[in-house]
Amino acid sequence: MIDLYAMGSPNVVKIYIALEKMGLTYTVHPVDVFGEEQFKPEFLRLNPNAKVPVITDHDGPGGKPYTLFESGAILLYLAEKTGQLLPKDPVARFDAIQWMMVQMTLVGPMFGQYVHFMRFAPKGNDYAFDRYPRKSGGFSPHSKSGSAWRHSSAGRAIPSPTSRPFLGRAGSAPSSASPPKPNTQS
Repeated sequence: MIDLYAMGSPNVVKIYIALEKMGLTYTVHPVDVFGEEQFKPEFLRLNPNAKVPVITDHDGPGGKPYTLFESGAILLYLAEKTGQLLPKDPVARFDAIQWMMVQMTLVGPMFGQYVHFMRFAPKGNDYAFDRYPRKSGGFSPHSKSGSAWRHSSAGRAIPSPTSRPFLGRAGSAPSSASPPKPNTQS
């Protein structure tokens, strides 16, 4: 059983998606970051950086509870734990990890900053309105550079798998009218 300390940010949604895709059972503990719950001592014991997401895996390494924070670290941990989503072949594995790191260190932060400045910056901040669309534009499906695509180790041009949701290439919508039931426990 996994406890997920969360809200609805993109970094947290990555964890929800992974938990669902991997078929893991989890309990959600909502963290009201706008109410500053992440600064309470009980949360800081889980993550001294005062950020979500955080998981506690009660069946962690050695069968002992293990708490982990930062979405990229959590994704790698869950992939290792379940043997899913990461290839076993070392070259293919590091191809996947390198593109996950591109999403974690470039695509995600640039789009995050772009949305922040677009929503919250005072008018007249031309620097931010120029910088972040330009920096994130290299991963736009409308980019002239075409850098939304990468070459696999086999030389095939493919979209970065970890960037697909940000590129609008996440696939078609589910055919059912309602989303699947989460693997959560009450």
